[in-house]
Amino acid sequence: MADIVGAIFGALSCICGTPTCNCIDQHRNFNDDVGELRRKLNTLTNRKQDIESRIQVAEAHGGQMVRREVQDWLEQVQDINVDVQAFLEKVQGVKWYKRACLDKLVCRKINVVKEMLEKGSFTEGLVIERAPVHGNIIPTENLVGEISTKEEIWRYLMGDEVGLIGVCGIGGVGKTTIMKNLHNDLQRETRFEKVIWVTVSHPLNVFELQKKIVDAMGQRLQDDEEVIMRAAALMEIMRRKRYVVILDDVWQKFSLKEVGIPDPNVQNGCKVVVTSRSIEVCSYLHCKIVKVKPLSQEESLKLFLDIVGDGVLQVPGLEEVLKLIVKECASLPLAIVVIAGSMKGVDDVNVWRNALTELQDRVRSVKDANDEIFKRLRFSFDWLDSLEVKNCFLYCSFFQEDYVFTRRELIECWIDEGLIYGFPSREAACNRGHAIIDRLEKNFLLEKETFWSSVGFPFNSAGAKMHDVVRDMAIIGIGPEFGYLIKTGMNLVELPDEHGWVKDTKKLSLMENNILKVPLSLPAKCLSLSTLILSSNPNLSEIPESFFGEMLALKVLDLSNTAIETLPNSISKLENLSALRLQHCMKLKYLPSLANLRGLKKLDLHEAGIEVVPQGMGMLISLEYLDLLFCQNLKEIPTGILPNLSSLQYLGVCCLQETTIIRNLEEVARLKKLETLECQFDGIQDFNHFVNKFKDFQSAIAYSLGVGTARDMLRWSKYELVIIDCEIGEECVVLPNNLEDLWILMGKNMRSSLNKTALLEEANELRRCRIWESEKIECVVELNSSSSSLLCCPVLDKLELLHLYMLPKLCELVRVEGVATPPHIFSNLKTLIIDDCPGMRKLLPLELQQAFQNLKEITLWNCEQMEEIIASSDSDASSNKFIFPKLRILRLAYLPQLKSICSAKRVMVCDSIEQIQVFYCQELKRIPVQLPLLDNGQLSPPPRLREIRIYQDSKEWWESVEWDYPNAKNLLKPFLKF
Repeated sequence: MADIVGAIFGALSCICGTPTCNCIDQHRNFNDDVGELRRKLNTLTNRKQDIESRIQVAEAHGGQMVRREVQDWLEQVQDINVDVQAFLEKVQGVKWYKRACLDKLVCRKINVVKEMLEKGSFTEGLVIERAPVHGNIIPTENLVGEISTKEEIWRYLMGDEVGLIGVCGIGGVGKTTIMKNLHNDLQRETRFEKVIWVTVSHPLNVFELQKKIVDAMGQRLQDDEEVIMRAAALMEIMRRKRYVVILDDVWQKFSLKEVGIPDPNVQNGCKVVVTSRSIEVCSYLHCKIVKVKPLSQEESLKLFLDIVGDGVLQVPGLEEVLKLIVKECASLPLAIVVIAGSMKGVDDVNVWRNALTELQDRVRSVKDANDEIFKRLRFSFDWLDSLEVKNCFLYCSFFQEDYVFTRRELIECWIDEGLIYGFPSREAACNRGHAIIDRLEKNFLLEKETFWSSVGFPFNSAGAKMHDVVRDMAIIGIGPEFGYLIKTGMNLVELPDEHGWVKDTKKLSLMENNILKVPLSLPAKCLSLSTLILSSNPNLSEIPESFFGEMLALKVLDLSNTAIETLPNSISKLENLSALRLQHCMKLKYLPSLANLRGLKKLDLHEAGIEVVPQGMGMLISLEYLDLLFCQNLKEIPTGILPNLSSLQYLGVCCLQETTIIRNLEEVARLKKLETLECQFDGIQDFNHFVNKFKDFQSAIAYSLGVGTARDMLRWSKYELVIIDCEIGEECVVLPNNLEDLWILMGKNMRSSLNKTALLEEANELRRCRIWESEKIECVVELNSSSSSLLCCPVLDKLELLHLYMLPKLCELVRVEGVATPPHIFSNLKTLIIDDCPGMRKLLPLELQQAFQNLKEITLWNCEQMEEIIASSDSDASSNKFIFPKLRILRLAYLPQLKSICSAKRVMVCDSIEQIQVFYCQELKRIPVQLPLLDNGQLSPPPRLREIRIYQDSKEWWESVEWDYPNAKNLLKPFLKF
């Protein structure tokens, strides 16, 4: 048959001429070309596999990562492979008359594969040196006397002979501070791919420890698997990386294999560091033990003076007393810091002498090592100026060890407890709460912490925590005196028996346990119980009817994060109850009548499972706080209930048209004492519908409004709007009055700029704007001849903070085409943060520099292509100076292509500069900060400069940096910190 067809084609070629000959040739070549395509594709696939194998070997040795062009090539090859394979299947067995047309397509695909083979040569190599680990810098204190200990641990981390390091010492001696400093130093090391910090605390929970480690690795484990299976999976994940794991505050013996941590050794190049008060724990793990010793007297005195200030030494007769107080601190950094915090601002020598007497009296009663530090810390507690502040401090110990609480969370608890009371408004009470937290932080009884939201964003200084030793002192040394019984996070499965209670227990915390059931009643010792916290016992599902029968003094009941399905009717007898917290009780379906709880001030049903509002809710005339946010099963608040809640100060609800949770917004308008309204909307349409009505009665009501999935992003400012994962295109978003804070996260269809979305036209009071993870936005503001593009400029005049995060296509802040730049655009901007915007090459054009005269902070982080901060050309000859009169902080981090801050002919004048940080900007060779001249003609450091912090691998980078003054490096050396 083939011969016959061939003969026919031969005859046709003679009869029909050239066109037919070409067609016949293509038919004859079809099979050959398909075979050639298969062979080329096979060659390309083999090369891809070879390259992937070589990359895997390179990455396994640590310190190297795949080049971006190689990664792009691999992805393109994968796409081509899928496309060609599908094409070959399609043409297999195709009819002969279609082959001529298809052969052209086959040839094009052969050329595509050939081109990819040529591109896959990679003469410059497949991998590059890995940049330092881009991790979170942990806020910490500067070291005083622990330098030698830190250097010893560093040698073990950088060497090969030790894999497991145990850092031991008494509580408060500085173990955690040393390791925090080392953690931050490790961020710049190419030797390790991951640096993981986990606070273990007591009691050890292997499941939680596994979760923290795998989260830090950016991976996931199955929650429903047995611990042993999770350990196997975690071990497989960790074998792929060269890491340092820091396990802080370990109390119990355990094995690394039990958790899923491979043994660190020379072969894998990994390290594990354990901090513990117990040498036995470290010895059990076969650690190389490093003991942290107390400070010397000289070091202790320096640390004390760093806090109280050298000025106290000028007070006659005070130096001798001060040195005796320092001696009583037993050279323990924590005791020194806390006691010095108590004495800060005191310049009366008689007060100092009295403090010394009280401290000595405390120390004389010491019985053991823990008591030694407790008695010294107790001194600082006794020096708190009021019972109100003391009780607020003690309440902080209710939370589990190392828990970071938000200020709002803590203050709300204080208000619930009646620790803050007698204020005319909730805002005034909250202000008092902030003042108390500030006082406790200044006395070092609380530590400032960065709070991380559940979606991974930091909120600086938004949180606080208790040092574990301070918490122990509060629980053991003071709590029983005040009737506090704290059993938080102890893995209890049932309530303590009668012998486990303190006499006249008034406040009981059982949060963060595994309690399955509660008894029919509590012991007689608990008749005066005013606070009962059973939150975060996830398997607690039922409470007996008689349980609350004798708790007539109960004022605060917290059952949040439990599996409670119903509450017993006996809760109706708790006539003194002032706060009922049922957050995240998603199985809760039924609440008994609340009509008798006339003293109830707070009802928190945030994300509860209720389907109808509790019976009798309209009778709660004292109710000040009502949270019904994210009650997905709740369809409505019946008409007539809200106006009865005449004392309401805070209301949180979901306003969805389909559920009509508030039938009539005019009822909200009748709440004359309402201070804060917090609402959540599914989409822009629902939100616009609400705002159009809300504006009619908004007046001075503070609000926090969320659209989309904005759950835990709320309440970071007084007038806030958070939009997450919503369509933001040409459709107008109706904004409420007084909007101060706008957050846009994953804004869909937000292509070019804010002013093109008609989003800012009415935001006349906007102070802070954050745009995160919007894939299409190219610039923040676009100015052209279109009049509409200029409408937002008055809004931008008042903006104080602009935070841009993970915007892959962002290439400029302001795009100007055919118009002059408005002189006052961004004129009030104080803080500019740009993080993970790989497309930006230059930050500010020369013509915009004058607009940023109020800028106080510039932070540029992880912008891979950033080359210059202030862009200019040789033709820009108006001035050789860039003046930033108020700039205090300049942070430059992970900018591998940054070559200059400004051109070689220009300098930055910023006499207010306090801090310069440079972190992994290896191409930066000049810091163009102008140094002022004194009256005598001598150079001087900027008058407010506190530090120049350099995170480079060694001092070599600093030595290579150029300044415009020959003696600049010597002049600035006292401010330099590595």
